Amino acid sequence: MKQSLIIALDFPNLIQTEQFLNQFSSEKLAVKVGMELFYQNGPSIISYVKEQGHDVFLDLKLHDIPNTVKKAMTGLAALGADMVNVHAAGGRNMMEAALEGLDSGTAAGKKRPLCIGVTQLTSTSQEQMNLDQNIAGSLEDSVLHYAKLTQQAGLDGVVCSSHEVKTIHERISPEFLTVTPGIRNAGGQTHDQERIATPEQARNFGADAIVVGRAITGAKDPLTAYLDMKAAWEGISC
Repeated sequence: MKQSLIIALDFPNLIQTEQFLNQFSSEKLAVKVGMELFYQNGPSIISYVKEQGHDVFLDLKLHDIPNTVKKAMTGLAALGADMVNVHAAGGRNMMEAALEGLDSGTAAGKKRPLCIGVTQLTSTSQEQMNLDQNIAGSLEDSVLHYAKLTQQAGLDGVVCSSHEVKTIHERISPEFLTVTPGIRNAGGQTHDQERIATPEQARNFGADAIVVGRAITGAKDPLTAYLDMKAAWEGISC
């Protein structure tokens, strides 16, 4: 899913998901299925989206003891998602167990889903990290620490804000996947996000993929909003 604009399907049910995706009949999309949609509709939602020809980032942010995460990933691997994730705060052993589960659950001859680690949520501010999480230092240092841990565990990349991408690629590897939420058009509403960026900024920072939700799903004309956002992400003048 590198170089993708990933649309966050933050809908509560299949009906709204169908209505939204029907507007994109001519487009092959990369979409994110998160907790809201997955927990209320179950694994069948992944099958439906894949049947429409789209790539799926299953965003459940697993965070539990290693054995539980391993068993969960074994089951998730069979659903056909292209990418899954865990919370890097779960530790190296947990992330290694996640990969073991994905490997064992992936059918022979199939490619296992990409697995990335969530560093610090883009809704988290410096003050919140210091006070609520009791983590001293800067957000960038915390994100880089989690990114290094994720790389050591063998995962494919991380979820981070666009503002940490350059440091991660310089300090870890240019090939280490960086998936960046918190993407907004210039002047757009920030909603509950803190560390935001425009598609152009994310591209200039070197992000590998961006995740866009309400700026597209909440638009009056989602298809036009998507095409405009995609053009900005790809550096195409409209």
